[in-house]
Amino acid sequence: MITIAKWSVEDYHKIIETGILSDRPVELLEGTIIEMSPECPLHRKKCDSVADYLREKLKGYAKVYEAHPTTLSTSEPEPDIAIVRLPISLYDNRHPYPEDIYWLIEISDKTLSKDLQQKRLIYGNAGIRQYWVIDVEKRELKVFRNLLNGDYQKQETYTTGTISTLAFPEIQLCVERII
Repeated sequence: MITIAKWSVEDYHKIIETGILSDRPVELLEGTIIEMSPECPLHRKKCDSVADYLREKLKGYAKVYEAHPTTLSTSEPEPDIAIVRLPISLYDNRHPYPEDIYWLIEISDKTLSKDLQQKRLIYGNAGIRQYWVIDVEKRELKVFRNLLNGDYQKQETYTTGTISTLAFPEIQLCVERII
């Protein structure tokens, strides 16, 4: 039987500080260091456009980060987009923690299964109240809400219309601009 050694977030930070992983795109998921998929041009374009739109709509309400780490209890994923609380000085010496995160977004062109299963559970277990997956191929927005016992009880799929978030119900977001 093979036993896999799991890394803590603290161990992962020490490894990063040594520079060993400096030329490798990795993230820590449930104690395992995982190489991230290479980013294709369409993924980058979608991430840029969604982040720009959210920055415009959420100015003064939240900070929108693209592909930066968030620190959870056993993971340090790098979601495509993280919407976090202000002020940004909170993150001078640390990455956003779950209590700082309004919601996370993954843009899926090649990683749909991983985003809908593994990442959904990681984010749910961390207490992230809302999680979105943009399915680039189908042009759909999958929204996960109603967190209970580490998993989302409600999943809705949008292709048109407007949506508001749990954190900012007064702000209407155009689904077509997101997908």
